[in-house]
Amino acid sequence: MKSLVLEKKEELSLRDFAAIDHDEEVLGPRSVRIKLHTVGICGSDVHYYTHGRIGPFVVNEPMILGHEASGVVLETGSEVTTLKVGDRVCMEPGVPDPNSRATRLGMYNVDPAVRFWATPPVHGILRPTCVHPEAFTFKLPDNVSFAEAAMVEPLAVGIHAATKARIKPGDIGVVLGAGPIGLVTALSALAAGCARVFVTDLDDKKLELASGLGAITPINVTKQNAADVVKRETEGWGAEVVFEATGSPKAAAQIFEPLAPGGCVVMIGGQPDPISYDAGAAMVREARVENIFRYAHVFPRCVAMLGSGAIDVKPLITRTFDFEDSVRAFEIAASAPSGDVKMQIELPQ
Repeated sequence: MKSLVLEKKEELSLRDFAAIDHDEEVLGPRSVRIKLHTVGICGSDVHYYTHGRIGPFVVNEPMILGHEASGVVLETGSEVTTLKVGDRVCMEPGVPDPNSRATRLGMYNVDPAVRFWATPPVHGILRPTCVHPEAFTFKLPDNVSFAEAAMVEPLAVGIHAATKARIKPGDIGVVLGAGPIGLVTALSALAAGCARVFVTDLDDKKLELASGLGAITPINVTKQNAADVVKRETEGWGAEVVFEATGSPKAAAQIFEPLAPGGCVVMIGGQPDPISYDAGAAMVREARVENIFRYAHVFPRCVAMLGSGAIDVKPLITRTFDFEDSVRAFEIAASAPSGDVKMQIELPQ
């Protein structure tokens, strides 16, 4: 099975790979076999490629990359009722232990036993086919493309963050970072009711793209102070919600500066090391701080919003590669080219 394999840090190959656990590929009664169509390149995939690890997750042996995916159902298990052969689908990549305490409490995303694609030792899906549980596989509306469907996974992060923020109609939002997660968070905040969202970044091309997505005001932080702009545009009050989507300790240290009294900060960007922020600035605002880890219970909402047009992710897809060019795609993604937001790989059909 030809797959994109991370052999070790900074070494990728496109080759036949037969090291997947046989049990993972057995079609159970409540699972489906899927032919992969489109797979997005996530920042975590690139980080494994460039660093060989993310926190405690270390690539100790060859691993297939990829977890943002769409495809077509090839085969269904004997007890599958909601899907049939030929259905176009997207897949939630994290499968928890159904009996864990976290899952039973509804927080399956923080289940320590969750098996998440392309997170060592679990293989990803930059390969021809995979087997996945029916419960974590979602049928697509006819008007949602495979490319859009492969964006559901990152969009789920934004929707989860907006839900945690408890946005009210008319709120003002700030998103720090105009990468894929920052921009889907901005779209999610607008869909949740924000009247306006400020998006900050260092890259003018990404900010230009952001400004075309709706009621979004771009701020290049190399040229303007984000807190000053937000305060000026809100009569000195600030924004009700601030999302940290950069993963930068410097950005996190300044997270409360644009926040209004009684506002909410949502920490999204992964921090590899412990960080500090101004607890006094949080206290005088009576700020609420939320932290998110991936998402839970939002894939159906994401699919529905793409289908209805409530959210449009198409402008975020800036480059597409053939499967045969997967290694080059990752080399380009690792170089962080200006203006690129989401790169995707299409598999042969």
